[in-house]
Amino acid sequence: MSPPTRRHFLRDAGLLGTAAVLPWLSGCNDGSGSGAAGAEVAFRHGVASGDPLSDRVVLWTRVTSTVDLPVRVDWAIGMDPDMRQVMYMGSTVTDADRDYTVKVDPAGLAPGTTYYYQFRARGVDSPIGRTRTLPVGEVDRLRIAFTSCSDYRSGYFNAYRAMARRADLDLVMHLGDYIYEYGGTGVDGRDHAPDHEIVTLRDYRTRYAQYRSDPDLQECHRQHPWICVWDDHESTNNSYRDGAANHDDSEGDWEVRKAAAIRAYHEWIPIRTPDMNDLTRIFREFRLGNLVDLIVWETRLFGRDVPTESFNPLVAQDPGRSMMGFEQEDWLARRLTASTAQWRLYGNQTMFAQLQVLNTLLKNETVDLSLLDLPANADQWDGYAANRDRIHELWRNRGLRNNIMLTGDIHTSWVSELTPAPGDVTQYGPVTGRGSVGVEFVTPSVTSSGLPEVDPIVDAVRLLNMHIKYVESKSHGYVLLDITRERVQGEFWYVDTIESRDFAESFAVAFRTADAATSATGANRAERVGSPTEPAPDAPVPAPGDGVPAAG
Repeated sequence: MSPPTRRHFLRDAGLLGTAAVLPWLSGCNDGSGSGAAGAEVAFRHGVASGDPLSDRVVLWTRVTSTVDLPVRVDWAIGMDPDMRQVMYMGSTVTDADRDYTVKVDPAGLAPGTTYYYQFRARGVDSPIGRTRTLPVGEVDRLRIAFTSCSDYRSGYFNAYRAMARRADLDLVMHLGDYIYEYGGTGVDGRDHAPDHEIVTLRDYRTRYAQYRSDPDLQECHRQHPWICVWDDHESTNNSYRDGAANHDDSEGDWEVRKAAAIRAYHEWIPIRTPDMNDLTRIFREFRLGNLVDLIVWETRLFGRDVPTESFNPLVAQDPGRSMMGFEQEDWLARRLTASTAQWRLYGNQTMFAQLQVLNTLLKNETVDLSLLDLPANADQWDGYAANRDRIHELWRNRGLRNNIMLTGDIHTSWVSELTPAPGDVTQYGPVTGRGSVGVEFVTPSVTSSGLPEVDPIVDAVRLLNMHIKYVESKSHGYVLLDITRERVQGEFWYVDTIESRDFAESFAVAFRTADAATSATGANRAERVGSPTEPAPDAPVPAPGDGVPAAG
């Protein structure tokens, strides 16, 4: 099937209605009920918000209906969690052509403000969600949590629940592998639906519906606005512009499968679509006052050249190859030229820092390093070193320091200092941080399996990569960023189990980098600190209830 048309998306725009204070009379709050002509509707997949700007935010839900006919959906935005002070109202229509998903993008909101929102269809109310617009002007502090790699089969989404409980977050970022395309059975009956590898539009929609039925994922979406970007498993493993490692002719035409994956993503994720004529163009920028410019780039389906099956330094250094595509590289150069914020954060899919493990020099009787995909993984930025060098050149030519890379993909925790040539002592000093222009935080996974086999060689990895300051290969969780004018602190928080919903989370380690303009020491370095930051005072009230709609 073809991707969504401009008409399908634009019909959800421009629906904002305003009033001083309007009543939003509560309906059947369990999320299920009967409507006209005996039709039943439910909001079984919760509510979500995403891509916040200073004056707008995308609101999302999905209607489950027993009648295959268009459904009118009303929406409202209020100032209080009980929806008694409704300031904005509107309506839209959804149907089977967009899998009964709903996205609206109301404008005219106030910057740096917490709002509550709700949907209604045929007299049935959705759960109430909470969202927040981005600030403008002077900003002293921000709190952002980010994670990636949530395989439904591997266990419970406890990391999502833990982030949902943090009432003081300004936003949540998901850096890819929101779903997995594989079939198969899972932990405690968490088998994938459908039970085969997903290929068609119907397959992808079914898989998203399954993931979005998870109560912990729903709750994290309900409490916070999200900024999302796909990696490979939203389409298939190790995908690139013109194909994928996990796609062959028996699964049909790649372009058809790619279009299906992209269409389902835009339907089910609360993302604003930057270019209606090319849905692969999801690279975009968010400005959080004068404190942070957040640049989210795309490194899979828009412009990535075919990766090599194994690392080849000559191919990696080929200036004619790109992970981003040269058009996106030009876009990035323009964004960096215009950037005036104190910190630049990058939403990035695969590990940016160099990783060298030499099999010829490092021997281990218990570990076959060739199976770990560690020796200069060609799917990471090591496989596109010329593109990475051009980014370093942009930073150098524009005098941009204070660069913070936020990364997912590899299911493990890493902290690295960013430098063009970490092995060259004339360019980088691993003890002092001389030559570093930023720091990379790689988040652990929500559930996807880590690499416990790496444990025996962690010390060797760090010895061969002195710019890498932290490696942890087994735990699941997320990274919490606490950003002030003086420093950025990245904290690793781990859950103690994914085999049960009865879990505890704990602080593991934190690294701090100081502002390059005001700090004589510590700038662009990853300095370990012993304790987490304090929560922000006076956090907005969470959205009420547990947010999980009844089965209906």
